[in-house]
Amino acid sequence: GLRDARLSPTGKRAILEYRGELFTIPVEDGSWRNITRSAGVADRHAVWSPKGDQIAWFNDEGGEYGLIVADQDGANQRRIEIPDPTFYFVPTWSPDGTRLAFTDTDYRVLILELESGDLTHVDTDRFAHPERSMNPVWSPDSRWIAYARRLDNQLRAIFVHDTRSGETHRLTDGMSDAISPVWDASGKYLYFLGSTNYGLNTGWLDMTSYDHPVTRALYITLLQKEEASPFLPTSDEEEAEEGEGSDASDAKGEKGEEPGPEVTIDFDGISRRIVDAPGLPLRNYAGLVEGPEGRVFVAEIVPNERGSVLHRYTLEDQEQEEFLTGVLSVTPSHDRKKLLIRAGSGWTVADAGGGPPKNGGERLSTAGMRIRVEPKAEYAQMLRDGWRFMRDFLYVDNTHGAPWDEVWEWYSPWLEDVHHRSDFNLLLDMVSGEIAVGHSYVRGGDLPDLVSPRTGLLGADLREDDGYYRLSRIFATEEWTIGTEGPLAVPGMGINEGDYLVAIDGKPVQAPTNPFMLLEGTAGRAITIAVNDRPSMDGAREIVVEPVTNEYYLRYLDWVEGNRLKVDKASNGQIGYLHFPDTYNGSAVNFPRYFYSQARKKGLIVDGRFNGGGLDPLIFLRRLATEPLGYWTRRYSHDQMAPSYGVRAHMVCITNRQAGSGGDELPFEFKQLGLGPVIGTRTWGGLVGVSMWLSLIDGGGLSAPDYRIYSPEG
Repeated sequence: GLRDARLSPTGKRAILEYRGELFTIPVEDGSWRNITRSAGVADRHAVWSPKGDQIAWFNDEGGEYGLIVADQDGANQRRIEIPDPTFYFVPTWSPDGTRLAFTDTDYRVLILELESGDLTHVDTDRFAHPERSMNPVWSPDSRWIAYARRLDNQLRAIFVHDTRSGETHRLTDGMSDAISPVWDASGKYLYFLGSTNYGLNTGWLDMTSYDHPVTRALYITLLQKEEASPFLPTSDEEEAEEGEGSDASDAKGEKGEEPGPEVTIDFDGISRRIVDAPGLPLRNYAGLVEGPEGRVFVAEIVPNERGSVLHRYTLEDQEQEEFLTGVLSVTPSHDRKKLLIRAGSGWTVADAGGGPPKNGGERLSTAGMRIRVEPKAEYAQMLRDGWRFMRDFLYVDNTHGAPWDEVWEWYSPWLEDVHHRSDFNLLLDMVSGEIAVGHSYVRGGDLPDLVSPRTGLLGADLREDDGYYRLSRIFATEEWTIGTEGPLAVPGMGINEGDYLVAIDGKPVQAPTNPFMLLEGTAGRAITIAVNDRPSMDGAREIVVEPVTNEYYLRYLDWVEGNRLKVDKASNGQIGYLHFPDTYNGSAVNFPRYFYSQARKKGLIVDGRFNGGGLDPLIFLRRLATEPLGYWTRRYSHDQMAPSYGVRAHMVCITNRQAGSGGDELPFEFKQLGLGPVIGTRTWGGLVGVSMWLSLIDGGGLSAPDYRIYSPEG
């Protein structure tokens, strides 16, 4: 769909990207406009110049990405080639219109001077992270850029770069995680968000942060020594009336195109001039958005809510007001008077200085927008994009020895024979397959939308018997497994294993009729089935049931419970069993359910078979490795271990070749921690990872494994 939306300088038009082309849309009067009309070229990350007369963006015409600068209607395009081309992100135009700051694949902050084409490398992030938070922002006078960069402790600090002297200064001390710098329009302050409990989140590949909420505060940096805190204590007093002739003159010059206020920064002692904002409680704030002078917008992540809550904080009032909820993205106009907001499937434009907008603001109309799609041209562009993505994002720079320029020569001629997106997926898979690596996926794309038949499932195995179908197995779950009750296992139904299914919604069911044909369209609906204890309609009972869309979890829990009960019976209750379906959310649910209830067993079987991976499983294994450090007791109770979930059990891990990624790591770390032996076969062998997908112009995607995992021994 439409993406990467930004406003013009005063909020009269918005620019968006769709299928690799750029569209501008009026907020009120006028019509939409395709300013590129470049089938077979990916135009990305467009930004309006501060004056509004030009637009800049990146495109790959000619085979590599470069910068395009053109009139706001797309005319008079000028291309600036960038040395060592790769992928580029987050362009930001300096307020004086002379330079662009942006980042690239390699987490570098770059500044491009538009007139000369000179490129300056300002800084590089110390640690790659899926969250690219090193986004440079310009001061109102175009002299400084501010950004957040990771330190050796992997917490982020706020840095300011002086484009005049070339010097870079650190503002925060690295004892907190500081993000999202934003300049106040006055040039007096630099806002940012800081957290002192973010620490566990630096290890994004493991799950230690999942049960540890992060809170942040809003901080204001006073840039000049003589600048007083906007939060000085006050005391109300009666004042004498001022006479006529007060010096409060309202004579103002004609408003013209004035440069932004000059920003002076006194770095000496600046750490003591960082103050926290009163009236804004500690919450999980994700980012800041610039607002009118003395105001800043704060986006808050609220658990179990889609999108963010957008607050507006005012220095003078020292308080925040809720501006909008359900916000997915927000960008300001250059004059800071308007906000372009995405909430749900559409965009609205809101007055940044007014009250909370009704209905989210003025809706941006995308009705009637059309584009000419040329699939052949798109396939060629997307294949080149995928080829570049593997070259630039793979975790090593040698493409696993594949001669990458030759790979392009081998496969690009096949484009002549690509006539459908499924053909293209096969071709792109073959190109990326030359890397010979796991976690290399091609997904989605411009494929036909298929309507699901919504076939209902009964949570049962059927077996043909005497020309009828018999319920040979009915799946049920324990009472503590919420939301996964089998459709035929509801108490009171009286359906038993071995009964015959003789009718569905009044239609007889006999072989060779496929019973699932009669269940099409029944998922989630109340229907009737007829069952009998013999292969006949005579004496059959009609029962109302509600088929489900998917039986996987029901069958999976039955398998897990079956294994647990086998182990329990064979060991006379002395050995426990727990299965890790993945190293992600599935195990986050399974582990506390099965571990704490069995931690006191004499033995534990840790089943890592068929493990689908995810993140680092260490958080679970650390719990398994917890030994009691002591005991405590009271007069009238049994002695208790400290910690209470200490483990004294003998353990074994079992695995198989269908366990991969985090499922490879699970038995490896089990051995590294000395928890016990590992039994089974070699695992899948794909211990690399993906933290970023390339979004192809037709909505599909491609992954290139961009990090690897290795032992302390290398």
